[in-house]
Amino acid sequence: MALGLLWLGLVLLGVLQTQALDSTPNLIPAPPLRRVPLQPDFQNVEFQGKWYVLGLAGNEFNKEKHRQFKIYATTYELNDDNSYNVTSTLAWNQTCDHWLRIFIPTSRRGQYTLGNIERYTGIQRYVLRVAATDYIQFAMLFFKKIYRNQEYFKITLYGRTKELTPKLKENFISFAKSLGLTDHHIIFPIRIDECMDK
Repeated sequence: MALGLLWLGLVLLGVLQTQALDSTPNLIPAPPLRRVPLQPDFQNVEFQGKWYVLGLAGNEFNKEKHRQFKIYATTYELNDDNSYNVTSTLAWNQTCDHWLRIFIPTSRRGQYTLGNIERYTGIQRYVLRVAATDYIQFAMLFFKKIYRNQEYFKITLYGRTKELTPKLKENFISFAKSLGLTDHHIIFPIRIDECMDK
């Protein structure tokens, strides 16, 4: 009898573990970095300054779930060691929330890793790559992180203004789809003015 209960307990434990593993979302695989363009002759001084997030796409994004996502501003401030202090300002719960990160340059111009990564529980690797920019109107950045052994990626469309032209939108959608994403994974945040100039 006791042996039967032990076996039943082990079987139930196995079922629960299988269900827990199956509850992990089926994410579109992150592309290898070699498939992601890198802005030729990246100019870090010209890139710095304020950018508005006009579009987001990624294997974690869901158009339906994130349909109320609001535009926010991100400022890149170049340091003497060529790293960037990156501050994002978001409207959150009736206040302006500021989020600061440091990105450290790698041996490839236009590619950075997250500084002080040990402060971010569960993040094993985090890479930022400037895929394309003209420095004065737009930039497309690719972000890839490994969090608790799972790869996530996103593409961010930046604009120097809050205006999203049809051509820029079309180019962003094409780029996202070239990396395996679908319309379901692409969002264009709602334009707001609160917190954008703080």
